[in-house]
Amino acid sequence: MTRTVVAKAYGGPEVLALQDIELPGLAEGQVLVDVRAAGTNPFDAKVYSGEMGDDPARLPMPIGLEVAGVVAAVTPGATGYTGPLTVGDEVVVTNINGGYADQVVANAADVGHKPQNLSFEQAAGLVLAGATAWHLLTNTRVGTGDTVLIHGASGGVGLMAVQLAAARGARVIATASPARHDQLRKYGAEPVAYGAGLADRVRAIGSVDAALDLVGTDEALDTSVELVADRSRIATIAGFARAGELGIAVLTGAEGGQAIRDAARPELVELAAQGRLEVTVDRVFPLAEAAEAHRYLQTGHARGKVVLVP
Repeated sequence: MTRTVVAKAYGGPEVLALQDIELPGLAEGQVLVDVRAAGTNPFDAKVYSGEMGDDPARLPMPIGLEVAGVVAAVTPGATGYTGPLTVGDEVVVTNINGGYADQVVANAADVGHKPQNLSFEQAAGLVLAGATAWHLLTNTRVGTGDTVLIHGASGGVGLMAVQLAAARGARVIATASPARHDQLRKYGAEPVAYGAGLADRVRAIGSVDAALDLVGTDEALDTSVELVADRSRIATIAGFARAGELGIAVLTGAEGGQAIRDAARPELVELAAQGRLEVTVDRVFPLAEAAEAHRYLQTGHARGKVVLVP
């Protein structure tokens, strides 16, 4: 038995609760991981809110897509995306169902070795946010000499996107509240405050080749299409309602995007291990306080990742 956070119904954070569940036995190519930290993501809330479907047969529904921990058991020959796995290895795990837990069973192909210079809390926030940012930058073809505008740059995905864009040789203009500008400058971005007159403030810095929308506001979308001539170089992970009318890409991981994100995982681990990619953890909550963690996450004020620890 393991403690796992489940959604007892569809709704807000109040539906989240701890429950003891029986984990399945390991199948070929799987590992058992003792969780040391679990990363929370806005997508988790979309799942338990009913936005992604509200089939009652799925309840109670385990929540959580990524963890960092220690391999507790492994099937013979199991190999992750950074090499063979053995008991005692410190690892990062993605593409799981039920990561808010004491233990998880994962396919070895979704397990990588944790960079030793990252804490478990940091490692739990590395891969999903990093792979999403990688997908955005790949889709918009951001590279050396480009100027990219990143909306919502101080969140978990945003901080990754800023660092990865800079590593590609791009100039980064990043929107955020003034209180977060110093953090963005640390990663090489030129920050601007969002709000009335945003497009003019960006123009004062320079012309923009590509834009990434991580917040989905009308301001972010309208500013992007106003400043970027080629709409194929604008992508959003939040502006679902208007993306179609504006002719910009919505990136969810579907239609080939998941392959891009999966291929990014060893690259992200290596960049982090080299000290070239940092993970900012804003707050850490006990597993039993998952509902409170999500209430905080939904305020939109998190300066980095929100993490749960057993």
